[in-house]
Amino acid sequence: MPNPFAFATATEILFGRGQAAAAPFRIAALGQKVLLVHGSNPARSEWLRRDLMAAGCEVTDFRVAAEPDMAMIEAGVAAARSAAVQVVAGIGGGAVIDAGKAIAALVPATRPTLDHLEVVGRGLPLDHPPLPFVAMPTTAGTGAEVTRNAVIGVPEHRRKVSLRDARMLPRLAIVDPALTDLSPRAVTLASGLDAVTQVIEPYVCTRANPLTDALCRDAIPRGLAALRRLMETEDAQARDEMAWVSLCGGLALANAGLGAVHGLAGPIGGLTGAAHGAICGVLLPHVLAANRNAVTDRAHAARLDEVAVWIGDAFDLPDAGPRQAADALAGWSRANGLASLTGLGVDIQAQHAAAEAAASSSSMKANPAVLSAATLRGIMEAAE
Repeated sequence: MPNPFAFATATEILFGRGQAAAAPFRIAALGQKVLLVHGSNPARSEWLRRDLMAAGCEVTDFRVAAEPDMAMIEAGVAAARSAAVQVVAGIGGGAVIDAGKAIAALVPATRPTLDHLEVVGRGLPLDHPPLPFVAMPTTAGTGAEVTRNAVIGVPEHRRKVSLRDARMLPRLAIVDPALTDLSPRAVTLASGLDAVTQVIEPYVCTRANPLTDALCRDAIPRGLAALRRLMETEDAQARDEMAWVSLCGGLALANAGLGAVHGLAGPIGGLTGAAHGAICGVLLPHVLAANRNAVTDRAHAARLDEVAVWIGDAFDLPDAGPRQAADALAGWSRANGLASLTGLGVDIQAQHAAAEAAASSSSMKANPAVLSAATLRGIMEAAE
């Protein structure tokens, strides 16, 4: 029998092409006053706004043009309160979903936002339940549609930290791969590498459980194959696969944990503003190699070796060892346009600061090996 574990996710998940058509009526059933959180181009969500209004809803728009920070979230909360919204819907990439999730959580709250933030705040639970939140991802990467936290930048601390509460799980997640069709190639690569990272890290972390294992074992090779295909050509089936892998990653990380890739990515993003998915993609191969060198537990070593084989198979290197697999993934990513850490604007000072800050990251706590600050700096040097 497996060890005891718990598993929580969104109240309901709709997955598959065409599921987005149900969104207006499902959102309207949760409330007639809607805050529609969308990306920088409102034209991409205009169909949803129009259909919500046709369903009798009053719609207030809120634009998310960058990864969310404190000022953005507080502006969204103010807009939602002013309109007396009853439900929040987010349609966009991970930044949009996180922003919508945070706004839905904080509209009913009576404490200052900082009281609820991890690391830089008091980390207090929400004092009131969030508004209902509906998540509709348009990229396949973060899996934020099924997680219980939102990542928020705090510029005065130069950190990205989580607002986290079990009640922040979306009321409804609509994962329609058609919403990701024709995403720009660079976005597909960075978000896809984030998705792959988020099925690898929960699989090799210290908090894995049988249910997250089942999701990740299936998703890791599928994600690698689909991402490689999408770098060659637009392919609807590969888009479907990546949407599934991203969903699996969200389910897995919310119920197991992550590791050193995300332990470093949070501080790096806060220090530099570099895109989260690109940071994860450039760090992943080097974290895998460092973990294999440092791991002492045989079971975790075996899982890292298994991941290396999956990566090797994806890049036509049967029975690849950990170092060979890591090099293959790094080389392929670079050849397809992924920038180095230096190219992302991460200088040596930011690297040193990130190595120190990673020790307090919640993601680092589940990493399969203890990595020193010197080792973390070495990972980042290898990714330059």
